[in-house]
Amino acid sequence: MDASLRGDRVLITGARGFMGHHLRAAVRAAGAEVHGVSRIRHGYDGDGVRWWRADMEDAEAVKRTISAVQPDIVYHLSGLAQGGASLDLVLPTFRSLLLGTVNLLSAVTVAGCRRTVLIASLEEPTGDAAEAAPASPYGAAKWAAGAYGRMFHRLYRTPVAVARVFMMYGPHQAEHKVIPYSILSLLDGRPPRLSSGERELDWIYADDVVEGLVHAGIAPGLEGATVDLGSGEATSIREVASEIARLVNPEVLPLFGVMPDHPQPGERARVADTGKAGRLLGWSARTPLREGLARAVEWYSRRRRGEAIA
Repeated sequence: MDASLRGDRVLITGARGFMGHHLRAAVRAAGAEVHGVSRIRHGYDGDGVRWWRADMEDAEAVKRTISAVQPDIVYHLSGLAQGGASLDLVLPTFRSLLLGTVNLLSAVTVAGCRRTVLIASLEEPTGDAAEAAPASPYGAAKWAAGAYGRMFHRLYRTPVAVARVFMMYGPHQAEHKVIPYSILSLLDGRPPRLSSGERELDWIYADDVVEGLVHAGIAPGLEGATVDLGSGEATSIREVASEIARLVNPEVLPLFGVMPDHPQPGERARVADTGKAGRLLGWSARTPLREGLARAVEWYSRRRRGEAIA
């Protein structure tokens, strides 16, 4: 980590999630004073994070928290991360992702925070905005949240930047996700039961993601811009699961095609624009996919053995 946050006060919403766990460690390593927002926790944690209790859907609670912390940099990671097209998801994702973001943008604008970094989703549409149709309530809410961020920057000069994170993986990821699920199944001697595995994704290791986010918090001239954090290469789920099997237990092969595929209309392989991140952030992903998978296998293996791990 060659970027410095020394002397900066950083606030992270969603700091207890997968991305938040890694970002907390990264900003501390970069020298920042770290504050985390949670609905249920407050006080100090063993990792030196000062915790604040706030529901992002509550505008007054968000305003009080920002006023109390007076952060220099805000990373907005919180929100209901649930895909799918169910009508039942429309209001929860609207409140959690869009209303929560607008509440935060309003508060940081009044407080005069130096930089706010929003996280964009791969489920957001690309291309002509007038014709684009999100594939899920989650994608629609994230898309609208990014639009509000750009509006706040244009109308109120709020220093907002957007980071589009591609398929992040690594230690501490939820066990039902494809990489941890495959690793843990193979450690148990069971073949992972997967879809056809034909879907191609741009995979990026957790350490690389949070290094990019640290740069997004301090890079000059990033206000109003969106940068991609990814490797720039697409690799199929089949290839990833097969590599995990090679690393863990070559005698047990994944079972492809036993679970249904869930293709989105018009879905195609999408990779990061690495050139833009290089120009604006001076950053690029460092961890090759095979190395990242080997690190993930080692971490989940050690946890399975009951070893103390970070």
